[in-house]
Amino acid sequence: MNNALQVWLRQQLGAALRSHSPVGGGCIHSAWMLQLADGRRVFVKCNRAAALPLLEAEADGLAALAAVAPAELLLPTPLACARVGDQAVLVLSWLDLKPRGDDRDWSRLGQSLARLHRRSLEQGAGQGRFGWQRDNFIGSTPQINAWHDDWGAFFVERRLRHQLRQAPASARRLAGTERLLLRVSSLLAAHQPEGVLVHGDLWSGNAALLPGDTAAIYDPAVYRGDREVDLAMARLFGGFPAAFFSGYEQEWPLPPGARERVDVYNLYHLLNHANLFGGGYWQQVEACIQLLINREVPG
Repeated sequence: MNNALQVWLRQQLGAALRSHSPVGGGCIHSAWMLQLADGRRVFVKCNRAAALPLLEAEADGLAALAAVAPAELLLPTPLACARVGDQAVLVLSWLDLKPRGDDRDWSRLGQSLARLHRRSLEQGAGQGRFGWQRDNFIGSTPQINAWHDDWGAFFVERRLRHQLRQAPASARRLAGTERLLLRVSSLLAAHQPEGVLVHGDLWSGNAALLPGDTAAIYDPAVYRGDREVDLAMARLFGGFPAAFFSGYEQEWPLPPGARERVDVYNLYHLLNHANLFGGGYWQQVEACIQLLINREVPG
């Protein structure tokens, strides 16, 4: 927390910095909890100046989700975002996360996510198309969001093909990628979802329970897409109990074939993790590709 940053924070927040302490858990930015002289606490993310677009996209996504979230589902509020000297800085409101919860808490979170998805349809932005008004990021990887009228084509071109093009740069040659894309196109051809506003990166590290009957989601990679992508990723790395999924379906049941589409949608995130981190993610990618290539196309 150099002097220039402290001066900027005081200008933006209207209070002096009393203390600060690091917050762990992220792999892209450094994060801090700031105690202000007026008693408030805020959450601050910092990175090199070139990373400002990542933080701006995060602030944009948080604001979009907050606009349609039900009252019991909270998102951190972006308070300031700018380049300060050689740093990019995002300031968010602080949320007190609850370490544990019971099935009722997780069921409410699932119901709240379903309400957010449904309420986003009432907003009407996108007019039935898939994408977003700007490109953003999935982790630190650019996420292409140019609008498309067809969901299957959007997912193949803007999601899978974009990630597959990066694999050679990661020194990885994947077999059967064109067959994969044709098969995914066939698997999604009869599926015509509504374009809801999705979180886009909903693993368990990006959601938490709060005191009382509330919960929070954060670190989004928003766009308008099939609501099933959020439910699929919630299954990918564990952490969401069964009550979360049953709560969602109590509020808004998923259509037939949703479980079969989980592997399709999660291949995107496996590819992204493989391109970013390598290692065993490549074996998971290859196994998923072969699984999908060999899957029968319904009806």
